[in-house]
Order: sequence, then C-alpha cells, then structure tokens
Amino acid sequence: MKLQQLRYIWEVAHHDLNVSATAQSLYTSQPGISKQIRLLEDELGVEVFARSGKHLTHVTPAGEAILKAAGEVLRKVESIKQVAQEYSNEKKGSLSIATTHTQARYALPATIRSFIERYPEVSLHMHQGTPMQISEMAADGTVDFAIATEAMELFSDLVMMPCYRWNRCVLVPRDHPLTQLSELTLEDVAAHSIVTYVFGFTGRSKLDEAFMAKGLVPKVVFTAADADVIKTYVRLGLGIGIVAHMAYDSSVDSDLVALDASRLFASSVTRIGCRRGTFLRGYMYDFIEDFAPHLTRQVVTEAFACHSKTELEELFSHLELPVY
Repeated sequence: MKLQQLRYIWEVAHHDLNVSATAQSLYTSQPGISKQIRLLEDELGVEVFARSGKHLTHVTPAGEAILKAAGEVLRKVESIKQVAQEYSNEKKGSLSIATTHTQARYALPATIRSFIERYPEVSLHMHQGTPMQISEMAADGTVDFAIATEAMELFSDLVMMPCYRWNRCVLVPRDHPLTQLSELTLEDVAAHSIVTYVFGFTGRSKLDEAFMAKGLVPKVVFTAADADVIKTYVRLGLGIGIVAHMAYDSSVDSDLVALDASRLFASSVTRIGCRRGTFLRGYMYDFIEDFAPHLTRQVVTEAFACHSKTELEELFSHLELPVY
C-alpha cells in the first residue's frame, strides 16, 4: 500500500468520482490514477469504487470505511509536514480558510491585510460556501479554519471557539414609513415583505425563532446568501431587508437607513472552528488572535485540551465577547 494510492482514492472521492478531473488537479495522467486504484483494490481484496464499464458510479460500503481511514492518514502526513515546516521556516507555509460572504466581506479584511503584511511568505487561501460546506471542509481537513455562525455545532470533531457577538438591522429606503416609528416591533417588521438571508446562513435561524415565538408568519419574498445582493433588492423596492448590522456601511449605503433590531432578535455568535488534533503553526495562532484578541495562544491551547463540548463551553462560559 502506497501513500500515493490513498491520496488518489481520496481525491477521486472528492472530485465526484471524476478521474479525469482528479488527474488534472493532481497534474498526472488518468490511466495512472486508475491503475493505482486498481492495484490498491487488488491488494486490499475489496473494491473502493463500484463501476459501470469504465466509469466509477459510487463508493462501496467498504470504500466508505477505507476512505475515512485514508483521510486520517493523509491528515497525519500533513501534520508531519507542518511540524517540519515550523522548525525549518516558521514564517513560510500556507493557510486556508473557509467562510461565508458576510465574514469575508465585512469581518475579515483587516485581519487578512494585517496577516499578509506580517507573513508575506505564507500563501493564504479563502474558500466561500454555505455554513454546512464550510464546516465539512474543516472537518475533513480541506481547510485549516472554518469561520461561520451556523452549522458548526453539528461537527463534534471541530474545536469551536467564540470570536464575537453580533445582531441585525432592518434596512429600508430613507422615505420608508418604518423610519417614522419611535420604537420598532416584530409586528411592524412582519407587516412588510422581507428580503433576508437563505436559511442556514448568517444567523437566519434566530430570525425564524423570534417570529415563531410571537406567533407571527413573516412574508419572506426573497432570500440570498450575500448581504450586498439583499441590499440591491431592497433598493429595487422588493421589501425591507434584514441583515447583519456589520453589513451596513453608512458611507456606501447612504441611500438606506439601518434600523436597530437588536431588541427584536437574539444575538448570534461567530466562531472559528479547527479540526481536533490539527498541528497549529505559529502564524495560525497569530491569525486567530488577530481576528479574536481574546483567543490567545494559551486560550486556544486550553480549548484543544478540552475533551468534550461541555468542557469547551465551560472554558468560555464567563467570557464577555466583543460586539461587532
């Protein structure tokens, strides 16, 4: 059994069983990958992939277990490389982050700029996706960090650390009737068509919970994953917008009014998640602390030493999070 063969089956499984696409991504030949997979299957005595003619159709039950083990091996190999790089050149390497549009557009720019200035030889990669996709990428080792608000609690093998607390605002045109109210209520919001986030994005669950608790059924006419898209459709008159308050920029969005909605909805917490057992290089600790200053190297080390979600929650239970 060769490490190369494990990498091939892992990559094929993560390229929708497309051997040609896998070969292109690995800069090798399709026949070479197919041959090595066959040799591995012959050695193991089971098929990793089921086939129809020359095409791979699905992962076999045995293949599922083998791929899980192969992923662990490949992550261990990557950790060994990280250890070696830390001691050979502590300021050179790579860092990959998966996050949502809102985090990438509004919360991360200052941290990214500072990091690049401090570590010019570290290759920084950002992946955007749904919170579920983000958490999966961190859980399977595709990225080093996941930064999101939703879905991360579903993955028990991620160490999730709170970064900051945030809430929402209601966006309306300057001449909108809601701007004349002295105090905004959920009933006022529910009386209008609403443009907001897709379910599962940027704390959307908190909105639904708030309306449900009041027995209200909001008229959500349009949803998007991108706050800038939401603002565009508010400007078109499709409805009032509900977005993260950080997504409102008074200079850029001067044609809109942001009505504070922090009393209407429970606040949300953005977390940074990292796979348990990951070897964190010095610049990774620095990235985390720059993004969330209370997450010092010592605190992160203590978080990784926690053996359960309850223990992890206890570690941060008395922490007063910054409000974005």
